[in-house]
Amino acid sequence: MRRALTLLALTGLLLPAAPAQDAPAPPRPRTVAGVSFTPPTDAGWVEEPAANRMRAAQYRLPRAEGDSEDGELVVFHFGGGGGSVEDNLDRWISQFRQPDGGSSKAAAKLERRDVGGLAAHVIELAGTYVAETRPGAGERVNKPGWRLLGAIVETPAGPFFVKLVGPAATVQAARPAFTRFVESFRATS
Repeated sequence: MRRALTLLALTGLLLPAAPAQDAPAPPRPRTVAGVSFTPPTDAGWVEEPAANRMRAAQYRLPRAEGDSEDGELVVFHFGGGGGSVEDNLDRWISQFRQPDGGSSKAAAKLERRDVGGLAAHVIELAGTYVAETRPGAGERVNKPGWRLLGAIVETPAGPFFVKLVGPAATVQAARPAFTRFVESFRATS
């Protein structure tokens, strides 16, 4: 009998089951200032607590194979403020340097779309990400081989700024989910 119990213990049949790793909950739909948006639940995005009060929502995107970091998607909303569409696109463009020293503005792909009756200004840009570590800090990151997918969605409650940055392959893999996310924006009131 003792030998049978020892054998059962060795095979794991008498040991308590290891606690199951809880998978992160899929991101949930959000409504901010009368505007709803729905993160894709099939993309592996992980909703995170907003790092500061300027962020309406924040998500971590799983890194693509071979990339050393995850991507980050942030939704900003400042009420009616935050600057013009052009000023914000220019600011995002200034956060990238081109490896050949060329113009990031010339390298940026810009497009205007209609999403649910709202104007969306979409940008895509790759290069070395050199944004400030914190606004006004003066210190900058230096991330070669990164990419930006961004959108400014004009709503009755003011613009929503959607910014996805990360290693190029990670952002490229997230492109379809990013597009679905931007297309989910709706004015609800």
